[in-house]
Amino acid sequence: MKRINWHSIRLLLIIFAMIFLYSFSSKRNSVRKINKIEIKFQSNENMFLTHQMVNNLLIQNLGDASRIQKDKVDLNTLENALNHHEMIENAEVFSTIDGFLNVRVTQKTPILRVVSENDSYYLDHKGNRMSLSLNFSARVPLLMGELSKEKRKAYLNLFTEIKKDDFLNKNITGAQIMPSGNVVLTNRSFDYKIAFGKPINVRKKLKNYKAFFHHAIKDTLIKEYKEINLMFTQQVVCKK
Repeated sequence: MKRINWHSIRLLLIIFAMIFLYSFSSKRNSVRKINKIEIKFQSNENMFLTHQMVNNLLIQNLGDASRIQKDKVDLNTLENALNHHEMIENAEVFSTIDGFLNVRVTQKTPILRVVSENDSYYLDHKGNRMSLSLNFSARVPLLMGELSKEKRKAYLNLFTEIKKDDFLNKNITGAQIMPSGNVVLTNRSFDYKIAFGKPINVRKKLKNYKAFFHHAIKDTLIKEYKEINLMFTQQVVCKK
């Protein structure tokens, strides 16, 4: 009489049980409805958007989340809808097994505010336009007049470098692009103009200005200067 291999039978029963439990949990998970939307901003530096604004964008593309099954949610569509918003740099949307819809939002960072005759808006480091926000006002240089897309790249490099430096970001408050293409900057602390010149040798010129300022601030004569010329990369020329 052939002996029954109980070890093999137990192994088969365990496999069938695992398959059954997996199918059962998958079935329950597929019919589970979204019961909560959790929105997190990756940085609190620039709060142009609020949680409610992001939630409204989701509702426009999702509808009533409490009535939607998890497997019916198109995560790519939601991400694309958020990423097309002019204030959002990047958005990630994912769901969890407990029915949570998680949204991670990285907002764009403006480096310049442009004020023209008919409009006012921000530009980020890529040259993307951002409308002004009622929730937050960024401390960036104010550029009077238009900045054409054709000539935008070189000038954006200048304002990106200003934004990256804590001292320059606080000190430089305004800019004007002359017909010649030269840039004239204004500062927060004194009345002098900064003749930057063309947006070339940017880091060297900005380094020269920082060195000049930290040295000149110790001298009362700084209040008498009318212009600080940075066009000559080997020296800073001051005019009274």
